[in-house]
Amino acid sequence: MSMSLLALLLPADAPVADYPFVPADVALYHRTAHGADTDLIDAQTWDDMLLQPYSAQLAHETSIFGQQELHRRLQRGGRDAAASVVRVRALAADAGQLHLLHKTCEGLRRSDREISEHLFGPAAPAKPRWAALLHCMPPAFLLSAVLALVTGWLSLWGVVLALWLALMAVQVRFRDEAEEWGRVRNSMQQMLRTHSLLAKLDASPAAPLRADAARAGRINRAIGPSMMRHVPGAREYADWLWLQNIRDYFNGREAARRQMEFLRHSFRLVAALEADIALARHLTQTPRHCWAEQGADVALTQAVHPLLAQASPLSIALARQGALISGQNGIGKSTLLRTVGLNLIVARAFGFCYADRAVTPGLPVYSSMQSEDALEGGESLYIAELRRARELLALAARAPAIFIIDEIFRGTNHLESISAATAVLHTLSASGKVIVSSHNLVLAPLLADCLAPLCVSSVNGVLRVAPGVLKETNGITLLGARGFDQTISAKANRVYHWLSDYMAQPPDCAAIRADLHAELQATNITTDSTFM
Repeated sequence: MSMSLLALLLPADAPVADYPFVPADVALYHRTAHGADTDLIDAQTWDDMLLQPYSAQLAHETSIFGQQELHRRLQRGGRDAAASVVRVRALAADAGQLHLLHKTCEGLRRSDREISEHLFGPAAPAKPRWAALLHCMPPAFLLSAVLALVTGWLSLWGVVLALWLALMAVQVRFRDEAEEWGRVRNSMQQMLRTHSLLAKLDASPAAPLRADAARAGRINRAIGPSMMRHVPGAREYADWLWLQNIRDYFNGREAARRQMEFLRHSFRLVAALEADIALARHLTQTPRHCWAEQGADVALTQAVHPLLAQASPLSIALARQGALISGQNGIGKSTLLRTVGLNLIVARAFGFCYADRAVTPGLPVYSSMQSEDALEGGESLYIAELRRARELLALAARAPAIFIIDEIFRGTNHLESISAATAVLHTLSASGKVIVSSHNLVLAPLLADCLAPLCVSSVNGVLRVAPGVLKETNGITLLGARGFDQTISAKANRVYHWLSDYMAQPPDCAAIRADLHAELQATNITTDSTFM
């Protein structure tokens, strides 16, 4: 079939508008095709790591098809990333081919309706048997009207009225469904048309689409509307006199239902290729990136956060189970955690990092960085922190992971905060790597056997991460910098020095660490015995 005739089967090309799909629409493909139980990034981690704005950055000039595939890969955690890495690297190295493929996929961005819910969700019902009568109703109405006019029989006018009411009833009942199907059908046709166009290219990334290109064209024609609906001025008459929109709805939906397996197959191929194109285009516009190496430890050299335009690169290496990070207020500890977390997630999903060199273990990442008071649910800050800690412990019991935590247990008093944090972090570190920031410096000796102390500092405006614990805090210094009276600062300093001498440097943590290990070992033995 010629491309000109194929174009007639679609609405006239409109300008590419990049319809603004909401996050729930983007997530539908993953939820309907794979189910929520396969999520490897939970909702709080998604928010903590700023993955929503990051996804929007990745999906620049990408249709809903590519957006949904990128979201799926982030959520799936790179279960099928290896093949994608090869394709993306090849595309990024060939600017001409990348531009051609991106241009060919441009029509997908005219889709204003996501269709994964229709393709991967519950099956649509079969076409009802009575729908076969729809093509008879309009001619019967017109014939009865002509006969009534010619003969003048009142009984025929009753038939005319009955048929007219039946036409109106069908139109009113199914008009909204037909309009919604029209949007779904347009997106399906854009997908099938792009499938056919990509198959015609002499480009290796499009090779998987070539075998089914002819079938894509046939299905495109089968689900399309009648030609009458494209005749200027004839659409309204066709709909209200001939029920053309309703007939197209039932016929097109039935054709799509019969070809559902192929439509799903085409969706996967087109969406995967467009996602590869988006990633390759993103990397060509990102100077600082590297392909991650697999390893047991975490090592990022000159890593940056992709959402920060003037990000200061930093290096961090984590052996053992993880690290306790300290640093002055405002130094950038939270940014460091997000930089590490996002790079680990991206490495697992896409195979690259925003760094000069990266070694990552390929483990799932979970975080706790934004717990707050929840007035609507009556949940205080500490209760929210406890809830999240229980969630992390449950995840740790299920499989090894990396846990990123910012300022654990801020919502209770100092002594209880340290005690609860020690218990939770010690247990988490037994199941994976823990990266936690805290102003409670006493946690460093308490957790010295499982978390390496690292200190973030600024040297000539450049962030450095080095072994050790923060020596000079600045919380009280900021009182004066923020306009507090000197007497306030002096009083705060006296209390601070007294507390430091009293509890900041415990004389010996070996005994309590031994108790913690014994308790953990006893718990593991008890837990194991319940499954014997």
